[in-house]
Amino acid sequence: MSRENTIKKVVIVGGGTAGWMTAATMAKILGRDYCDIRLIESDQIGTVSVGEATIPQISLFNKILGIDENDFVKKTKGTFKLGIEFVDWTKKGGGYIHPFGDHGTNMDAIRFHHHWLKMHQQGKVPDLEEYSLAAVAARQGKFMRPENRGNSPLSQINYAFHFDATLYADYLRDYSIERGVNRTEGKVVDVSLRESDGYIDSLLLASGERVAGDLFIDCTGFKALLIEGALKTGFIDWSDVLPCDTAVAMPCMAKESDVLYPYTQAKAQKAGWIWRIPLQHRVGNGYVYPSKYVSDDEAVKILTEEMEGEPIGEPNFLRWKTGVRKKGWNKNCIAIGLSAGFVEPLESTGLHLIQGAISKLMGFFPHQGFDQIDIDTYNAQSKKELEYIRDFIILHYKATDRDDSEFWRYCQAMDIPERLQAKMDLYQSNGRIFREDTELFNETSWLAVMHGQGLNPSGYHPLVDILPEDEIARRLDHIHAVIQKSVETMPTQKDFIAKNCQA
Repeated sequence: MSRENTIKKVVIVGGGTAGWMTAATMAKILGRDYCDIRLIESDQIGTVSVGEATIPQISLFNKILGIDENDFVKKTKGTFKLGIEFVDWTKKGGGYIHPFGDHGTNMDAIRFHHHWLKMHQQGKVPDLEEYSLAAVAARQGKFMRPENRGNSPLSQINYAFHFDATLYADYLRDYSIERGVNRTEGKVVDVSLRESDGYIDSLLLASGERVAGDLFIDCTGFKALLIEGALKTGFIDWSDVLPCDTAVAMPCMAKESDVLYPYTQAKAQKAGWIWRIPLQHRVGNGYVYPSKYVSDDEAVKILTEEMEGEPIGEPNFLRWKTGVRKKGWNKNCIAIGLSAGFVEPLESTGLHLIQGAISKLMGFFPHQGFDQIDIDTYNAQSKKELEYIRDFIILHYKATDRDDSEFWRYCQAMDIPERLQAKMDLYQSNGRIFREDTELFNETSWLAVMHGQGLNPSGYHPLVDILPEDEIARRLDHIHAVIQKSVETMPTQKDFIAKNCQA
């Protein structure tokens, strides 16, 4: 293919995390000479800057960009994250951790949890969480990066970050501009489409400037200015299975404490749930709720009562419709971030979906001819990825014993996707879990949440019975002891940050 046919101008509309993650990746991979990359953002339009919790895949993104991790944590006032604690989801007073990293270790080609299930069903072993290094360390406020220690669980530590999303976007903005991305301060007031094929031709800015491009990236958040506003792409609504449609966010001062816990907390309420995200300089708090059952004033009151310190700033409200754009890529426009679709932040997947979209975009990077098969494949993969995440989040609401409010009774009774129901049925019969395709959450995650939400298998894998029971008990004891000992040698997260990446 000749150089004539390549994309010459990429126009990204909207900054924030989605815009600057996209710009930074393109600047790094395409370099200065391939094409002109321009990002248009308006300081008057605030960004949704509450997505402060991530999952381990973010490390891969930072590695691709060649970002120094200590520097990045320092500049975003970040902390580390080993999992998510869910409080009051199955019943009031109950709680569990969804850890990053395996439980135990597989035995004789059979997954660890089947051996644990056999013993647990007889009441002979502690809870599943005690066999996860990440969960045990998280509860004790410990953290370290993995070190090469052979067979030790300390060689395999998966972690993510909490950070200030505004500072992260600023960090990536500096990174992008240094590598040749042109930033324009401006507001898009009109979008012109080509008469011949309906593709986007140019954008008109409030300043009167007209910006032409070959490829347009829509990072305008819930407004979806290009993909929906101009191209009328359409939307598939999932609010019947994920009824929360509003959040109010309010950071507060952190309480003086010796322990800085390396996990996000999600605490269920009578309707919806409250997040707590510990940063170095403050705590991020927010309440995700269904407007049908909770008023805004009530939400602010509930959130303020739950917060541990003085609020910083005014409540920031976000409203959305859960679901996915019918096409994430339509003609010469690709939606990345909230403009492409949204499932609530319960499992901190927001930044991952941005990262996944960027990765797919680079994999299917077009030329000016735009092959329809590329676009169709991108769209099918994107939709499937979001559906798998949707199912995983529905699980938290559906598998519950809570019936203390109209909201929880609705969740218990609602019809769920067949694929999710099949997953739950499979686990409840013999504890089996299979990862499908390239779905984001692996067996460990499904196990942690299904077990945590109170699903109890009636059996376990029959091949577990090949091992004598006393041998299973001996191995489980050994794994348990190794994990407890390993966590004892880990520093506290507070000390680790002080030594390596204090803001």
